[in-house]
Amino acid sequence: MKCMRNLVAAILVVMMAAPAAAQGQCAPTRPDAEGPFYQPNAPRRTSIGTGFIVQGTVRSARGCTPIPGARIEWWQANPRGEYDDQHRATMASDQSGSYRLETSFPPPYAGRPPHIHVKVFAPRHRPLTTQLYPKPGQKELSIDFVVLAE
Repeated sequence: MKCMRNLVAAILVVMMAAPAAAQGQCAPTRPDAEGPFYQPNAPRRTSIGTGFIVQGTVRSARGCTPIPGARIEWWQANPRGEYDDQHRATMASDQSGSYRLETSFPPPYAGRPPHIHVKVFAPRHRPLTTQLYPKPGQKELSIDFVVLAE
């Protein structure tokens, strides 16, 4: 009887813990190279071009919870494949952790595929530096940035 009681207790613990563990973590966004063209303090804006939308939510890997007020910095090459101040932006995620950037589709240059550089800074989380690689012809990219807690 004692063995049966222990087995039932163990099953209940596993059943109650499994959903919490499944809901408790999000896979962090894969970091990528910063590259040589990052410059801090880009202007605050939500548009650096037209025709291509990047949107999503900034989330904590711990609990998958949205992070309001996360600072997101963007930079990409202009249509000639050069980096300039018109193609840099800083924004903050809104109260639900969401963000939306309007830009132009990034050009390939010097053997690199089209890409957009991103840095995400959130309180009590490690900074994230990554790159986005949209496919030719794509008009929108939805991606959540998942950052690791410190």
